Amino acid sequence: MHQQQTSNAPESSNLASSCAHCTSEANDADLHARNLTNWQQEYDQVSGGRFYGRIDEIRLDGMQVFKEHTSQSLRQQCNVWPDAIWLGISADTADCRINGLEVADNQIMCRPGACDFELMTPDDFDIYGLVIRTDALLAAAENDELDLRGLSLNEHPRLTIPAQELAHVRNLLNQLVAPDTPDLHQRLQRDLILRTLLDLLKKETPAKRPATSYAHRKAVVDKVKAWMELNQDAPLTITELCELTHTSRRTLQYSFESILGISPLKFLKTARLNQVRRSLLSADNQERPISSIAADWGFWHPGQFGQDYKKLFGEMPSETVSRAELII
Repeated sequence: MHQQQTSNAPESSNLASSCAHCTSEANDADLHARNLTNWQQEYDQVSGGRFYGRIDEIRLDGMQVFKEHTSQSLRQQCNVWPDAIWLGISADTADCRINGLEVADNQIMCRPGACDFELMTPDDFDIYGLVIRTDALLAAAENDELDLRGLSLNEHPRLTIPAQELAHVRNLLNQLVAPDTPDLHQRLQRDLILRTLLDLLKKETPAKRPATSYAHRKAVVDKVKAWMELNQDAPLTITELCELTHTSRRTLQYSFESILGISPLKFLKTARLNQVRRSLLSADNQERPISSIAADWGFWHPGQFGQDYKKLFGEMPSETVSRAELII
C-alpha cells in the first residue's frame, strides 16, 4: 500500500514540471486523503465497513489530472493548492454535495485554490479531478480568444454543462488517467487537456442560486460543527442541540439531512469516531491506552465504543493500533 504524506498544500510551482503518472492505494480514509499530491485534506468516513481508496494521477507542468475511487461514504474537507482552479466531475450518477448543495448529473464542481470546501460523497464513488494554475488557464483562454472574466469559476461551486459535452470529457479523462494508457508527449497531453477544458468552459452556465433557506440551514450545521470542535468530549442530546441552534427538532433534522445527508446525531458520532481513529494512528499516542483516547472524544463506555468503532470501520480499535505500529 502506497501512502504519501502531504500535511500542507505547497505552492503550485512545486508541481513536477515533467509528466508523472502514479497510482496510490490506502485502507484508511484519512491516509487516502493525503495521497493526493499537494492538496490539504481531511476525510471522515461516514458509512460502515472497511475502507478502500485508490488514486490514479497525472502531474504535468502547472496541472494535475486524477481519478479517485472511495469505497465508503465520506465527508471530505478539502483545499487545493494556491493560485489554481479545481474542477470535479463525478464519473457516474451519484448523490454528491459540495458545501451542502446537491450536484446534478449535468453539473461539475468548481473551487479556486486556497479555499476551503466540503464534499459529501456516497459509497463506491468515482470522481475525476482537474487542477490547473490560474495563469496557465488565462493564457490559454487568451490564445483562444475566450474571456473568462464573465464565467462563474470562483463565485459558484456548481457549473451546468450540456450532457453530451460532459460525457466526452469523462471519456477523455478516463483514458488519460488509465495506468495502461501509453504516455503521450507532455506538451501534447497538456494541450489536449487545455483545449478540452476551454471547450467545456465555453458552454458552462452557473447553477441556479440555492433557495433562500439554504443559508439558514447551513448556518445551523456550521454552528453545531463549531460547538463540537470546542467541546470534543461533551455528550449532547437532540434537545440541547435545538437549544444551541435555536431551532426546532424538525428544523435541526432537516438542516443536517439537506446539507450533509445524515442526521445530526450520526454526524456527531461519526465525526468523533474518525477523530479517535486519527489519534490511534498517530505516533504521538502509541503509548496511551485506547480507552483514554476514546474518552478524549466523549466515548466513556469501552464496550459500546468498541461496537460503534467496528461497525463504522470494520475492525476493532486494537486492530487499528496494531496496523499503525506496522506503518510507523
